[in-house]
Amino acid sequence: MQPVSLNRTQVQVRVNEFVRGVYNWMAAGLALTGVVAYMVANNQPVLRFVYHARWLFFIGELALVFFLAARIGKMKASTATAMFMVYAALNGATFSFIFLAYTMTSIASTFFICAAAFAGLSLYGWATKRDLGPVGSFMFMGLIGIVIASIVNVFFIHSHGMQMIISYIGVLVFAGLTAYDTQKIKQMALSQPDGLDAGVIRKGSIMGALQLYLDFILMFQYLLFIFGGSRD
Repeated sequence: MQPVSLNRTQVQVRVNEFVRGVYNWMAAGLALTGVVAYMVANNQPVLRFVYHARWLFFIGELALVFFLAARIGKMKASTATAMFMVYAALNGATFSFIFLAYTMTSIASTFFICAAAFAGLSLYGWATKRDLGPVGSFMFMGLIGIVIASIVNVFFIHSHGMQMIISYIGVLVFAGLTAYDTQKIKQMALSQPDGLDAGVIRKGSIMGALQLYLDFILMFQYLLFIFGGSRD
């Protein structure tokens, strides 16, 4: 019985280290995004540059996410880490405009609401015995619908009411994805083989951190649109 107990202890240590790495990198990414957003919002020349180049920033962020997701298995752990942090910084630059559109009080209160909801959903995704695969598939279809509806609204309809509907649906979609992605990360952690290279573990942590980072930041964005107090 002792070897079995020891083996279970070793597995739990590996799982804890992996999950700790995921949430630490996620937190680092969110912190960098917040710092960059605040700094850009308080620097008028940089803010003007970001505004005029916002589509380039947006395209750059998308390119980084897709490239990292597709090529992370073939790159060094240090490269994957650097790309994740560059993405978080670029996202912070484009996020800087929330400090101009919303009051600091509403930004802070919405952040804590989002953090509490995210923590609860993540705990549910970790603890539940239910397979959340079907939920993840349904939410992914919802995500595609949100993207299409957002593009139509931005370029053709220009409706505040439509944006509000999209925001409510967006919160539900990313709430579901948070639980689903947490369960996936748990499965990744439990399936790690013995003697896995530290670089491979780091890349797995970065990929998990990116997934949860996106869930958090997009849920926060939609919650801010719903609850945020405008400066106007």
